[in-house]
Amino acid sequence: MAELAKNKIVHATEFFILGTTNNGKRFRPSDWAERLCGVMSCFSPDVGARDAHLKFSPYVRPTVVNGAKAVVVNTALRELEPLAFHFVVDFAKDNDLQVVDACFLPYLDDPVP
Repeated sequence: MAELAKNKIVHATEFFILGTTNNGKRFRPSDWAERLCGVMSCFSPDVGARDAHLKFSPYVRPTVVNGAKAVVVNTALRELEPLAFHFVVDFAKDNDLQVVDACFLPYLDDPVP
């Protein structure tokens, strides 16, 4: 039974939209990630809060990967607001941006289950 738990497939709950096109060019404008995340900021658990418009959504947030702008998208957005999720995915497709699944690796000193 423990053998089954070790081999269990865990799907990524996040993916990255990288600021690099599929032919290797850097995507412009340089603030594209912040703009995209700004548009998506209304999709947040605390949307009714007074300063909600000043925060990025926890479902779509900017980051940097290998020195290039990127956006982390949580797949929970698909259930929360399917049209918003498709907007983000279509943005990546329309602009020929690289999309990769997030993969978190354990630290070397983490205990093995």
